[in-house]
Formats: sequence, C-alpha cells, structure tokens
Amino acid sequence: MNVLEYLWAYVLVFILAAVPFFEGYGVVALAMIAGLSPIAAILIAIAGNVATVLLLIVFVEKIKAWRRKRKGGEEKEPGKRMVRAQNLWNKYGLPGLALIGPLVVGSHITAFVSLTLGGTKQKVAVWMTASIVIWCIVFAVLVHFGVDFLGYADRPNLFN
Repeated sequence: MNVLEYLWAYVLVFILAAVPFFEGYGVVALAMIAGLSPIAAILIAIAGNVATVLLLIVFVEKIKAWRRKRKGGEEKEPGKRMVRAQNLWNKYGLPGLALIGPLVVGSHITAFVSLTLGGTKQKVAVWMTASIVIWCIVFAVLVHFGVDFLGYADRPNLFN
C-alpha cells in the first residue's frame, strides 16, 4: 500500500468519525480491522468526532432556532426518547448522560440533548470530549484483544 492510499484511509477515518451515527468508536474498530495503525486511527477518529460535536455545541442556539422555525414555532409534548433522556439527566446528571448517550443515540444527539436539558456549553464540551476519548479507547482495546482472541492476527488485513 503506498503513501497516498494510507493518507486516503486516514482521511476517510476522520470523515466517517465526524459523521453523526458513525461515531468515533465504531470507526476506530473498522480502521483497526482494516489494518490501520491503532494509535493513529484512535487519534484521528477522536479528532473527527470531537470536531463536529464542538461545532454543534458552538452553534446550538442557531440549530434550536432553525428547529423552532421549521416546526412553526409551536412546542409539542416531549417524545419518549426525550423523557428517557430527562430521566437519565435527573438520575445521573451530565456525566451520566455524556457517558451513556453516545452508545445509545450517538454523541451529536447526546450533546444537543445535554444542552437542551440545561448543561452549559463548557461542561457539555468537556464531558462529551471525555466520553468520546473513553469510548474510542475502550473499543480499540476490545477490538485489539477480540481480534487476537479470535485468531485473526495471523490472517492478512483488508489492504494486503
């Protein structure tokens, strides 16, 4: 594999990690299975995922205004997911929601809900960044030991 192919693979890791619902931890697993360097994949996936979450946090007021305008300015009853998020918020606070939410609905929606439920931008940014870093590392460790446990270490990677 030449340098441009590796560069393209890491750019793809960044882009996919930045896209909502792909999430950094899922992209790290795919990148490691594909044979990319775990450390580089972790760092690049974290950068991609955190970048878009921080953009969402910075522009949350504009996003809320856009949603209100799109829905005609009327407030409706909160849905089941919002009620569950509110209960999680009441029970565990921002740290609990930030750590559990990305596994359930993704980091972008978790950040938006955290801000909607009363979290400050700074605290949500810190907790969401910590959550993304933690989950990327946890999934990388699971993939590393899981792949070796299953005997895939002796098989060629996807790029060979």
